[in-house]
Amino acid sequence: MTNNKGLFITFEGPDGSGKSTIISLVYDKLKQTKYGTKVVLTREPGGKNNVIAEDIRNILLNKLDYKISGRAEALLFAASRAQHVQDFIKPNLDNDKIVLCDRYIHSSLVYQGYARGLGIKEVWDINNFGINGLLPNITLILMVSPDAGLERIKANELREFNRLDQEKLSLHQKVYEGYRKIIDENRNKTIVEIDASKTIQEVFADVYSVIIQKIQEHYGE
Repeated sequence: MTNNKGLFITFEGPDGSGKSTIISLVYDKLKQTKYGTKVVLTREPGGKNNVIAEDIRNILLNKLDYKISGRAEALLFAASRAQHVQDFIKPNLDNDKIVLCDRYIHSSLVYQGYARGLGIKEVWDINNFGINGLLPNITLILMVSPDAGLERIKANELREFNRLDQEKLSLHQKVYEGYRKIIDENRNKTIVEIDASKTIQEVFADVYSVIIQKIQEHYGE
């Protein structure tokens, strides 16, 4: 279901791809345009001003000593997402907002479905139930190699260090493969691959070009 009144744009990519930096730059740029009053920014797991979803985020990411099973992890992500959709994403889309979201359902398909080996279809089913069919109008996947991504994480002292960052390189390689699989199988207008190995300025320019075109198309301009 992508027939949103507003516009739902999600940002995806392996750890260290720079998507959180890029989405912030896009948000700041759009705030300076005529669409400034429409654009809102959020992220997953959790969500803007969402106590329940944020509590689940704390379990998933910030409890570094937790040993969470793959199935429990997938269900927790889906639960957090369901609350996020109900309380923030859908109300804003119904109010004709442009929602920029740092990670969404594709993250679960890749991290839990593919990298954890739970099955993409199985993870899709529990998430689709949770979001009640609410899909992005467009998803930008920022791709960078696992080695380069992990080097960026180590070099970025300001980045939040979370439980998933402790995972072995092999998992990050599987995450990269998972995103590659989704891109290769869904090369259409709703999935756009972005080369995130470039400089921040170059990646931002590539991403913003795609997004502003999508916004103009959505609003008939």
